[in-house]
Amino acid sequence: MTFRSEPGDLPTLSRALIEDWISAMRLRFGPDRTDGFLRHAGLAADAGRPDARVTLDQIVLLYQVAATQSGDEMMGLWSRPIRARALQHLLTSVSAADSLAAALFRFSTFWNLLLDDACFTLDLRDDRMVLSLQLTGDAPAQRFGHMLILKLAHGLLSWLAGREVAVRAVDFAFARPGFAADYPVIFPAPLRFDAPASAITFAADGTRPLSRSKAELVAFVRRAPRDWLFTRHRDHSLSLRIRAHLFQTDWSGAQLAPVARAFGMTPRTCMRRLAEEGTAFREIRDALRRDLAIRALSGSAASIEEISQDLGFSSAANFHRAFQRWTGDTPGAHRRGKTDSGQGPGVSRSPGGEYGSSDHG
Repeated sequence: MTFRSEPGDLPTLSRALIEDWISAMRLRFGPDRTDGFLRHAGLAADAGRPDARVTLDQIVLLYQVAATQSGDEMMGLWSRPIRARALQHLLTSVSAADSLAAALFRFSTFWNLLLDDACFTLDLRDDRMVLSLQLTGDAPAQRFGHMLILKLAHGLLSWLAGREVAVRAVDFAFARPGFAADYPVIFPAPLRFDAPASAITFAADGTRPLSRSKAELVAFVRRAPRDWLFTRHRDHSLSLRIRAHLFQTDWSGAQLAPVARAFGMTPRTCMRRLAEEGTAFREIRDALRRDLAIRALSGSAASIEEISQDLGFSSAANFHRAFQRWTGDTPGAHRRGKTDSGQGPGVSRSPGGEYGSSDHG
């Protein structure tokens, strides 16, 4: 399995997830400048395509070029621009905390000095730590902005602990969007929408933060947001555990019955558990195939015939039909679009001045 032997089982996300972000950039920086950011990240060709998918690399590139070239490290997501080196100073502040709870407190007070349209509160109890983001004005919640800043809190806490800190729940102060299936890829926790405030809940944790060196801080900022946007935790969700299992399984064994046995349950029980999570076995398998196909078409020179065989399709024609059903595009058109847009490896400065003046890793 040529492509499945590559490290990093990173899923793709729907283009709709980042549309709020792109809209915010258009308002703050203008359409021409924003289009330049999108071209740099290989995203310009996907505009207006509801079935388009975006990769982690594209999100990282878009963040890095927009945050650096615009001078706003939150790229128009909040009413006040967040000036260069804010992330650097945030890490310096939280890394001096003597507990994870203290780090969350420093995180909240830092952002409360900068944000005009929202306010953080921290509720510390014996069994949990709840970081809430409450809107202070009449403007609706910026969905991507709320997701990004809550995930930043999770990423920083995990960086300080030296492991991924468990999340109990995530609340969002907006209605459940059509792309809600993307959020479990980002947050390893039960999700709730239409909440009074956006919030992230952690179990109370007495872990003492690691002592982080300047070099480690530099590396974190340089790679932002790669190290904190996507979760590596997979135990909370049967669907993600099955996806990870399929990633290591030959396609001939990628069927419901053997996979259910591998997880110690009957096919019927497996189907019921997946239905409770709002998905199905075939959807998980197809999503994995789709994401591996996108990665192969965008980042390898393998022929479409080779890719179709590696993904377990009986013919290239069947792969063509499946890929078009998944993305609204043919494999060849998808590959040409990425080539024409200029997407590919490159060098991009990260936000943070001297703390982000190297390649993005």
